[in-house]
Amino acid sequence: MKGSFEKVLSLGYAKEVLIASVIGGSIVAFIAVLGIIGVDWVPLDPLDWAMMSAMVFVGPFGFYVSHKQKQIERIERRLPDFLRDVSEAGRFGMTLSEAIVVSARGRYGELTPEIKKMAAQIKWGVPANKALRLFSERVNTDLVNRVVAIITKANEAGGNVADVLNMVSQDAKEVHRSEDEQKIAMTSYLAVIYISFAVFIVVIIILNTQFLTQMEQAGAQLETNGAEGVGGGTDVAQIQVEHIPVIRYIFALAVFAHAVGDGIVAGVLQTGKITNGMKHSFILLAIGFVSLRLLFGGVGLMV
Repeated sequence: MKGSFEKVLSLGYAKEVLIASVIGGSIVAFIAVLGIIGVDWVPLDPLDWAMMSAMVFVGPFGFYVSHKQKQIERIERRLPDFLRDVSEAGRFGMTLSEAIVVSARGRYGELTPEIKKMAAQIKWGVPANKALRLFSERVNTDLVNRVVAIITKANEAGGNVADVLNMVSQDAKEVHRSEDEQKIAMTSYLAVIYISFAVFIVVIIILNTQFLTQMEQAGAQLETNGAEGVGGGTDVAQIQVEHIPVIRYIFALAVFAHAVGDGIVAGVLQTGKITNGMKHSFILLAIGFVSLRLLFGGVGLMV
């Protein structure tokens, strides 16, 4: 787990984005603490600030890492095409270095800049094996590292590199095909998580607008009857009315917990990565925050 997280932090400016997210989330969380201790100038409910703090923490980092992972995925998708071209060039008697330089003239989408950089290194006298290792260090994914390791070993052994390249290209295509099948299978589970969260929000809305409202009205009626000396239900009504804001606050806490937890689960199901789940947690937190604030005037549902 530690190694995989270190890989995530090595993606572009992921470490800087994480630090900025932690600082921003901590500032918003501090405002929430000020609200809890009763500082007058702090607007909104402390739970509003707590939810915004969580969004600041998971949102930027989650979306940035997801963007970088998609970029790397697009690079990996074009890797079999590049390997096939290098293999074809090798069949004409070219060395691995010469085949890479010739193949660098092709177009491989987001992989093209990396191929051109590798070809430029070879032209400047860097051995093909070292150029390939530098390429794998820049991209730094399991697939690329495995492919480069196989190619460099075959080149060092002096075997038929063209056949090895063709075999590795087919293997990479199979890996991508398997990933596509897994994504299709997991999409339905992802949809279920979002739909279940939406249903949860709707249930809370119904409970707040119907059940709790009826309890408030019944409590007010009991207070009225108690004040008029009918039935003596003043104490019961007072207890009933006092507990309604607490129940609403518990509802809001449940929305907060479900948004974070369901988002992490969605990310793990979709890609097997917790960092991707942070993006989904942000989306669900935003849905919960906007729904409760627009409908009830606050995340805490304090009306």
